[in-house]
Amino acid sequence: MAQFLERAAVPAYGARMNIVTGLADDLPDLPHVRQLKSGFHGLKFDPELEREFRRSRLDEILGHLRVNLCLAITIAIAFSALEALVLGRDLDRIPSEIRILAIMPLLLIVLAASFSPRRDLVYAPAAIAAMLMYGLSQVVIQLVASAGGIEFLFPCMILTTIFIYLMAGLTFYQALATNMVVLFAYLAAGTALQSSGPEFSYDALALVTANLFGASVVYMHERTSRTRFLEAKLLGEMVARDGLTGIQNRRMFDQHIKRVWQQAVREEERVAVLLVDIDCFKNYNDRYGHQAGDECLRAVATSLSQSARRPLDFAARYGGEEFAVVLYEASREYVAEVLTRIQRSIAELNIPHEASTAATRLTVSIGAAFIMPTVTRTPEGLIQLADEALYSAKEQGRNRVVVMEAEYQNLRTGRFEKRRTQSSG
Repeated sequence: MAQFLERAAVPAYGARMNIVTGLADDLPDLPHVRQLKSGFHGLKFDPELEREFRRSRLDEILGHLRVNLCLAITIAIAFSALEALVLGRDLDRIPSEIRILAIMPLLLIVLAASFSPRRDLVYAPAAIAAMLMYGLSQVVIQLVASAGGIEFLFPCMILTTIFIYLMAGLTFYQALATNMVVLFAYLAAGTALQSSGPEFSYDALALVTANLFGASVVYMHERTSRTRFLEAKLLGEMVARDGLTGIQNRRMFDQHIKRVWQQAVREEERVAVLLVDIDCFKNYNDRYGHQAGDECLRAVATSLSQSARRPLDFAARYGGEEFAVVLYEASREYVAEVLTRIQRSIAELNIPHEASTAATRLTVSIGAAFIMPTVTRTPEGLIQLADEALYSAKEQGRNRVVVMEAEYQNLRTGRFEKRRTQSSG
């Protein structure tokens, strides 16, 4: 069934993904970018991305799910009351016990799971178990009613099938597997009881058709949801990236430093900011042209992003020819290691720069500041300290590193302590 639905969806999906993949070509090798390029067959992402998609999807539909579950409980109560009138006291005993002792508690458990802080882990298993028991309970109710000569309760089977597909928040494969178990249980039970008359055949065909309808709708909807998820991730990545160099932009730097600062205050960890400025970059543009300047910026950006490799390390284009690197858990040894790595990687680029006053090859000046954040200070002070360190490095002749730490204690945030002079880069 899934293969048939996938073939039917290929033309429109393929045309759309070709456009999206074209946008992803210039982005770094990230999970969602790889997924966009390779596509997703069988409604499956790579494991890491699949977990993220399911969390995102659950959060997106959570409000609707809770409404659906409350609606299911209300409907179950209403049908229970009607079946008591239709079936009579003797026949209704087992269906009533099933609804009261099985269906209602299970629906309440799923509803409670939707409020759990760990709902991304517990909701799906709870919903699958509840929907499976819900469907099998309906099969039992149908058998009890049929044994008593009552055949008009079958629409409840159709409603249960549609609910499992469309309203329980299950993925396509989860809903399909659950409904297939219920369908085969119904067919097996009917066959075992020798219900081979036209009524059973008609009902069986209707149930199979309901499954085909529900499966096709859920499949198309999930494929669209997955495509939109990847597109949203791509758009977010494009907004977060500097258009020229491909690394994070100033906006993302500002957001990241605030998050890292708050985390460092809670965990009492040191944070470092490194401001990296290409020496005499204006002269480089004047000598070699702006296209060469753009290539130079890209090369430096790549070197910086490869020099800061830990999970919480962060590199961004700060503005013009200036870059910023943020290091979390920044010991003196690690800051020194990254600074050495940056200088080595820039030297290995071996880019000629005959217009530089610092060297005949491309060089950078680096101002580094690392401190222990506190609740009484702000990240702006850390950035300012790194800026003063960078100014000092350029003032001393460029192509060097200046690290500041103790100066932070006397720093007045918002007031630069040195008088800047007009600089050529």
